Amino acid sequence: MSIVNSLENTDFGRKTWTLAAILALWGVAVAVLAQTGVYREIFTPLLGPIIGAGMALPFVAYLSSPGFRSWVEAIGLRPLTAFHVWRTPAALLFFWYGAHNWLPEAFVRDAGWGDVGAGIFALIVTLLPESRGRYLAFHLYGLADLAVALGTGMTLTLLGDPRMAGILTLPMALIPLYGVGILGATHLIAFDLLRRGVGVRAKE
Repeated sequence: MSIVNSLENTDFGRKTWTLAAILALWGVAVAVLAQTGVYREIFTPLLGPIIGAGMALPFVAYLSSPGFRSWVEAIGLRPLTAFHVWRTPAALLFFWYGAHNWLPEAFVRDAGWGDVGAGIFALIVTLLPESRGRYLAFHLYGLADLAVALGTGMTLTLLGDPRMAGILTLPMALIPLYGVGILGATHLIAFDLLRRGVGVRAKE
């Protein structure tokens, strides 16, 4: 039995390191493209689909890979939700850019304060006893927050506000072009786990 558990743990660890490596490469690629100005050369309306693809592709990988799904199920909804706590400190970057007039006030308000709320909400849900209802409420709110921020950003970009160019500079570019993809994918995965009734760890 211990041998089986050891193999399972080894397999879990291998999948964890593989995913970590993929995420690291993704982050580095986004940083390089932002630093070299590639994103600024892209036709502006295409930025929305690029960000959307960042959310969709990990979710498609989750749906199509039984190994990935089993790995996520082993983690559970609590860690998946706790991951979103970082959205509150990340919001400080929005406020910093806004204070220097590097981003429009409306975008800072919607994206910044929305992330503050999402991070606090995630912390509260994580600290409370596990509840499918609370998990669902958080992930609905979190996804809605991303939608509002993306909608505001794309609207201001299409209206020609020059300050939206700040979203494509480092370190800010890592949030919409990297972080949002991961956050959105975890929301979609959480909905699937809740739909299938898995991912909530049994109470000890």
